[in-house]
Amino acid sequence: MSDTVSNTPETATGEQKTTYDIQAIQNILPHRYPFLLIDRVIEVEPHQRIVALKNVSVNEPFFNGHFPGNPIMPGVLIVEAIAQAGGALLLTEIPDRKDKLMVFAGIERAKFRRPVVPGDQLRIEVKVIVWRSTAVKMEGKAYVDGKVACEATVTCRLVDTRANSNSTAEAE
Repeated sequence: MSDTVSNTPETATGEQKTTYDIQAIQNILPHRYPFLLIDRVIEVEPHQRIVALKNVSVNEPFFNGHFPGNPIMPGVLIVEAIAQAGGALLLTEIPDRKDKLMVFAGIERAKFRRPVVPGDQLRIEVKVIVWRSTAVKMEGKAYVDGKVACEATVTCRLVDTRANSNSTAEAE
């Protein structure tokens, strides 16, 4: 049996998978194009860490304006990709994830070490610092060719979408 899952993060026996293809990611995260910023998950250690990939293409919509003639992936989107990878780890542990959204609660110590440009592949490594039932604090690093491009500590919390649809808005 392949280690890559197509529709859910678990096998038929309930065993946790260690890689997710794009269909499995879309079954976990509510994000969609153009804001889904991870393409594949290649390593998972439940409650501990996750490694995801983002293939950066010249066709990304943000490159039209950031910057014409000198395309650079916005740092805030790299931090978002770190959070989405962490969300893929967190949300696989939530049984009613269809009724939840994961939203930013904080970003600390964000540093941008080198530009990310079309043709790069981001390797996003996220480690859990604190795990609670409704929130998680994670340390993330995004690498290009083995060199750190971005690092940040992100805190995310779960919001129940059933209780109040107005409570899901992020203040960004």
